[in-house]
Amino acid sequence: MAAAVAPVLRCSLLQRRPLRCGPGLRPVAGAGAALRPCSSRVAQEGINKPVIDRIIRVDHAGEYGANRIYAGQMAVLGRSAVGPVIQQMWNQEKNHLKKFSELMVAYRVRPTVLLPFWNVAGFVLGAGSALLGKKGAMACTVAVEESISEHYNNQIRTLIEEDPEKYRELLQVIKQFRDEEQEHHDIGLEHDAEATPAYSVLKTAIQLGCKAAIFLSERI
Repeated sequence: MAAAVAPVLRCSLLQRRPLRCGPGLRPVAGAGAALRPCSSRVAQEGINKPVIDRIIRVDHAGEYGANRIYAGQMAVLGRSAVGPVIQQMWNQEKNHLKKFSELMVAYRVRPTVLLPFWNVAGFVLGAGSALLGKKGAMACTVAVEESISEHYNNQIRTLIEEDPEKYRELLQVIKQFRDEEQEHHDIGLEHDAEATPAYSVLKTAIQLGCKAAIFLSERI
């Protein structure tokens, strides 16, 4: 957990395109995807601190939990035919978590105190769904990623209502991650998630858990 929230003084490069880490950061001229080092702090004047704290805290917790889910799935299915697909999605989640760890430092946001619980719960959910086979793992992915995409959309609306220019950098991050989570959702459907026995029941139960996790992580 400590490693997840430690200050990171370099911008991360995501697989598809680079993200800037905060106000004032720009790509180095003529360097393509290269980025200048990030500042470990951003100006706090004029931002709605309670809103930003809540957004970054819950998104960090969500990406942390997603990493643990994929870790659990890989522990069971890592050597199966679907292992490379799960690994690819997990690699993107690792980048998401790294970025939100940077943002927590930059905006001086404390992590949720529930991280130790999400550590265990996420792994158990991932491993448990994978024990149902490939379809079970993908059903879990669909349920979780659908909830996360909806959650990110709500945050995008909130930030646009607040001030789309002031929070342009954060909006860029959330929009990109929302798109990648939606891709994971679609991958799950392509790999027969809906063919899982009692799919609708399993999906509903997981999504109820996601809503509870979001509610708690925003506040605690």
